[in-house]
Amino acid sequence: MEEKSTYKIGARTATALVISSMIGTGVFTSLGFQLADIRNTWSIILIWTIGGCIALIGAFTYAELGSHFKESGGDYIFLSRIFHPIWGYLYAWTSMTVGFSAPIAIASLAMADYLSVPLGVGEYGKWIGIVIILILSTIHSFNLKVSGSFQDYSSLFKVLFVLLLIGIGFLMSSQVDSALAFDPSWTQELWKPGFAVSLIYVSYAYQGWNQAAYITEEIKNPKKNLPLSLIGGTLVVTAIYVVLQLVMLKHASLDQLQGQAEVATLSFGNILGSKGVFWISLCIAIQLVATMSSYIWIGSRLINAMATEHPLWAPIAKRSATGIPVRAIWWQTFISISLTLMVSLEQVMLYAGFLLQLMSTVTIFASFYIKPKEGNFRSPFGRVLQVIYIIFSVVVLGYLLVERPLESFLGLSLLAVGLLTYFIRPSYGK
Repeated sequence: MEEKSTYKIGARTATALVISSMIGTGVFTSLGFQLADIRNTWSIILIWTIGGCIALIGAFTYAELGSHFKESGGDYIFLSRIFHPIWGYLYAWTSMTVGFSAPIAIASLAMADYLSVPLGVGEYGKWIGIVIILILSTIHSFNLKVSGSFQDYSSLFKVLFVLLLIGIGFLMSSQVDSALAFDPSWTQELWKPGFAVSLIYVSYAYQGWNQAAYITEEIKNPKKNLPLSLIGGTLVVTAIYVVLQLVMLKHASLDQLQGQAEVATLSFGNILGSKGVFWISLCIAIQLVATMSSYIWIGSRLINAMATEHPLWAPIAKRSATGIPVRAIWWQTFISISLTLMVSLEQVMLYAGFLLQLMSTVTIFASFYIKPKEGNFRSPFGRVLQVIYIIFSVVVLGYLLVERPLESFLGLSLLAVGLLTYFIRPSYGK
């Protein structure tokens, strides 16, 4: 028992968490939505590169915050300790309701879509996704060693699969009119509202760059391994994302991709045929397991951190004998399954992306209020990068409020409900 309770993960598993959290549904679905507003390939490359740079700034900042506080819980700990517990609570509320639960639900819905092609499961695909959520929650309810081993192998499958797609895409010649368009029109597209909205899709695809910061206490030598996993994982994913967009544009026409979610199967179906679509769809569905697994693991730690300090959620704060927040895992599972049964892919992606961008901006701003400690990681260039992140977020959030008011309103309404629950403090009979 002692050995299990003191087990910690290394840089490899922490990096696997970051990579598997980021590479999920967004990279395989966002392109079709982006092409509804922007068509130039330079514009596509630019938004994915900007997304990577912004995520990297976030990774620098969270590495500094994580090595400063050395507690599991991520933004909840950072905001509660720097500003006030109410700020940490609002982030935890956001993460519990959409930040971690929604990506699990979205991955489950995407899995259903991709399984419908090779297996013909139709509406039953949603229930397969729900069963996978239940299985993964069970796996993460044992101990940290089991969680780490499963994450390592599922993430390895994900990375190898994506690299295989990129290799095939570059080696094979295009069989249709390519959607690649390298012309000067990108300079006009920069100023379109759709460019900013497309950045929201990209920002959602990059969510996960901060994952390792939520489990600082479960990482060996976090001063070294936390920055390594956050920064290294973000750089790897950024390179993969940019190249994969080029590959998908190369092998499909604009008419095929525009407004479509299953852009990967459309693109690779043009060069591999129906048999290729079968295997591509199946593998995309399988690689989503690692994404769902990472969010189940990480999300439960943030929920547990909040539940430990707030009376309303005290019943789900209890940990198992091996130190696993089992009740938090299964509470998050309940929310994720509920979202899977109720929502649509695009709408949740937008209002979850809006809320997460808003709250992460508050955390980035909080970094201005910590004093450097000897030996801790320090974000480079002073606070210049954090200022860039905040300006970027304000611009994108402003555009989203104007262009997608319904989704923005839903996100802000959810935050308002969270604020009300902060003041509910039951005694549970004590």
